[in-house]
Amino acid sequence: QVQLMESGGGLVQAGGSLRLSCVASGSILSIRHMGWYRQAPGKQRELVARISGAGAIDYEDSVKGRFTISTNDAKNTVYLQMHSLKPEDTAVYYCNADLSYYSGSFGPYDYDYWGQGTQVTVSS
Repeated sequence: QVQLMESGGGLVQAGGSLRLSCVASGSILSIRHMGWYRQAPGKQRELVARISGAGAIDYEDSVKGRFTISTNDAKNTVYLQMHSLKPEDTAVYYCNADLSYYSGSFGPYDYDYWGQGTQVTVSS
């Protein structure tokens, strides 16, 4: 009933920039949080940045000052602008949405949705 579609990953040299986008679509009633997580090989998935429906923002310490999270006016699309990328930023980046949705005439239901992931590779 709900899909998250990510785009924008790729290969970039250290010091470069990338912009990730994630669109949430479907029978969405409301979105409490949207954000980005990442998982590097052999490591646990970690929060990168998250923005609430009210606009409150959290960043992982290592990306503060380099990454910026934002949403569109409809608040169903979340962006992650990444500058000054480092090799240690290399990971699969996952979009996350904590939202309420309808299923036909049933609901609303609360659920935590994940995108399929997009690879970000930063070469040294």
